[in-house]
Amino acid sequence: MSLANNQQSNGLGESPEPEMNKMAVYGRLIVYLKPYRREIFLAYSSVIISIGLSLVVPQVIKRAIDTGLAGGTMRAIVAAAAAILLLALIRAFTEFGVRYFGEWLSHRFAYDIRNDFYNKVQGLPFSFHDRAHTGDLMSRAIGDISESERFIGVGLIDLVSTAILLVGVIAAMLVENSTLALLALTPMPVLLWATIRFGGTVRGKFKGIQEQMGVLSTTMQESLTGIRVVKAFAREPHELQKFDRENEGWFARRYDVIQTWANNWPFFTFLLAVSIFLLLWFGGPQAIEGRVTIGSLFAMITYVMMLNGPVQRLGFLVNLAATSGASGSRVFYIMDQPNEELDQPGAVPLGDIEGEVRFENLSFAYQEGRNTLVDIDFQVPAGGTIALIGPTGSGKSTITNLIPRFYNPTRGRILVDGHDISQVQVASLRRHIGIVLQDPFLFSSSIAENIAYGRPGASREDIIAAATAAHAHEFITSFPKGYDTIVGERGVTLSGGQKQRVAIARALLYDPRILILDDSTSSVDTETEHLIQQALEVLMQGRTTFIIAQRLLTLKSADMILVLDRGRIVQRGTHDDLIAIEGLYKQIYDLQLRDQEEFMAVQANYIP
Repeated sequence: MSLANNQQSNGLGESPEPEMNKMAVYGRLIVYLKPYRREIFLAYSSVIISIGLSLVVPQVIKRAIDTGLAGGTMRAIVAAAAAILLLALIRAFTEFGVRYFGEWLSHRFAYDIRNDFYNKVQGLPFSFHDRAHTGDLMSRAIGDISESERFIGVGLIDLVSTAILLVGVIAAMLVENSTLALLALTPMPVLLWATIRFGGTVRGKFKGIQEQMGVLSTTMQESLTGIRVVKAFAREPHELQKFDRENEGWFARRYDVIQTWANNWPFFTFLLAVSIFLLLWFGGPQAIEGRVTIGSLFAMITYVMMLNGPVQRLGFLVNLAATSGASGSRVFYIMDQPNEELDQPGAVPLGDIEGEVRFENLSFAYQEGRNTLVDIDFQVPAGGTIALIGPTGSGKSTITNLIPRFYNPTRGRILVDGHDISQVQVASLRRHIGIVLQDPFLFSSSIAENIAYGRPGASREDIIAAATAAHAHEFITSFPKGYDTIVGERGVTLSGGQKQRVAIARALLYDPRILILDDSTSSVDTETEHLIQQALEVLMQGRTTFIIAQRLLTLKSADMILVLDRGRIVQRGTHDDLIAIEGLYKQIYDLQLRDQEEFMAVQANYIP
């Protein structure tokens, strides 16, 4: 697989992702450290003290050589040894401060930015989540933030430490012997140029790596979420091949960076060797002639050698900075997305309502120029039941998604008890709306917690009452842990009918005035379907109910049926009204619903 093909997706349905100014990205990352000035002061103070002590060591060694060894004074050698031991002891404390506070800042940064990222994702509109992949968002929240975390704390301290040490060594060498220092430092401009060039080269490469990791995470997440389908169709080899293809794309990008790194790192080390060569080539004869002392020449060499470790780390740190910048741009790209449009200026809370709902000349488009709904106009009285039916893609789900303002209409308006919902506070609107879907989502927690999700402070008695009304109490109490039973990921330990009844109990406890249902029960047995229908009847009592109808019994009991086709209401009326005239409803009845009626008739006449 070519790299070009892999770059076609960024996990959000967009290609390519806009490039952010790298300095702006670093600035925004560093802003997260501002609240922790005390820890920053202690960390960087420790860095400066540690480097200062390191710069003193060559001078102590110089004195030991010139005064002790050359002068034959044992006291000078002992004093130098003691001084080095004392400096090492003090440096141990400063190095502890550097590591401790560096790690603390790293993890605190990750804590803060991950919270902000998660809060941002929670506040993004449904239109964003329609095109985003869960695996990619998780990759950004975990992988990308972790990469930024590695640099912003310890990595940034190491980079600053290397820069200060470089300046300190240059200054110390110039003070020691300016002529030899200038000769030895001749390769340094080349080193700085090579380092900057290396950083610019790898930054774009790391952005590609992180984007591919998002694709890889999405592939894994989808495969694991749908593992039952994978196994049912024996598609494990296909999923493995798909994952291997994306994993190979990730490795190809990584390998490209490894090659770039391997090609540059030896050059950094070579430049240091050139500095030592120049010192020995030009300084050696001067030491022999006595124009410089042996201790001074040794101190100069020691200063250059002090740069060996930091310069070798420089490639790693520039690498780390590039990764952090690329990862940070992916994180901030999500955080810069516009929030869900919630409350308009002057929006008022929606108080107690009866539940009357009116659509007035409403149109809606997911994409500009392609209307999904056109001129939708109807009214549902408080406590009424309206059934929505029509072919796939006719707009049934879109109508129900507009009521809680998951999306906003492009034209027209929706009124609840005469209040334009665009002018009321969203949280107060959604407090009055309950939703039960065909495939309800349950969290990986206890049954009681799932039922009380909309009312976390509900008492156990209220939870049991809701479950009893939803015909769920009997199967819940059959479990060893009863209401404290953990249902597993997405409620995997429960059957489809059991999950449906837990979802109905959750809606009952929430006690909404407006109810949105997908009443399809085709995937459950007859007995379970009967229990679900009994639970739904309890749930619908006294509530304004919108049902995406799949069953004839629901259609017959609805106060009004809306028949949709291509985003328009093509028929409306009761079941008896619509069945009596030619039209789309009668076609659907003849093709799909007549069999249900005949089956119910057989059941009614069956005598065991």
